[in-house]
Amino acid sequence: MKEIKQACNLKDCFLCRHSLPEWLQAVEVHKKNFKVKKGEVIFKEGDKVTGIYFAYAGKVKIHKKWGKDKELIIRFATKGAIFGHRGLGTHNVYPVSATALEPGLICYIDIGFFDATLKTNNNFAYNLMLFFADELQESEKKMRNLAHMSVKGRVAQALIILKEQFGTNDDGSLAIELSRQDLASFAGATYETVFRVMNELLKEELVEVSGKKIIIINQKKLLQLTADDL
Repeated sequence: MKEIKQACNLKDCFLCRHSLPEWLQAVEVHKKNFKVKKGEVIFKEGDKVTGIYFAYAGKVKIHKKWGKDKELIIRFATKGAIFGHRGLGTHNVYPVSATALEPGLICYIDIGFFDATLKTNNNFAYNLMLFFADELQESEKKMRNLAHMSVKGRVAQALIILKEQFGTNDDGSLAIELSRQDLASFAGATYETVFRVMNELLKEELVEVSGKKIIIINQKKLLQLTADDL
């Protein structure tokens, strides 16, 4: 990562939105901004925790090893989102990895200042607790789906989640371009299986595909695929 002088606006990220106004000056002093390239690893699973990150521009995938040669994408971090927080606790290592999906900017706060922020800003600590609770519920739901939902249902759900989180471009395509491998990692399936399922969805005219661009044609039927497995 390349450190840059370009500063964030101290308004959009999770930290700045929930901190005391008078604390923002301290954030300005302690934060560091970095420029990341597409595919650049920000931190790896097992690395020692040094701080917490916030996405300022671009998209970041948060992923975890799943078996010997596979990975599971836990979530995506976009503008303003916190990541690296899963390393908080007594183990002092990141249990996940973070990789830039596209060129972007990130903000970094060292762990000492982050701890001071938690102790000083009750509203930030409270909202972080709510965020952890929501993320735990989503993780439990994902684990349930991996156990009980068919791959076709999981791929359908993954496409719906991507549309809800990122929206669509003017041409109707999802406003995020994922490789088939990343889509497979997000759905919790193999590349080969997702390739087959996407072909099925194409034949059923539920989606359209052009390169990495995906357009959802019939969201109602995609939702039905997820409901059929529950």
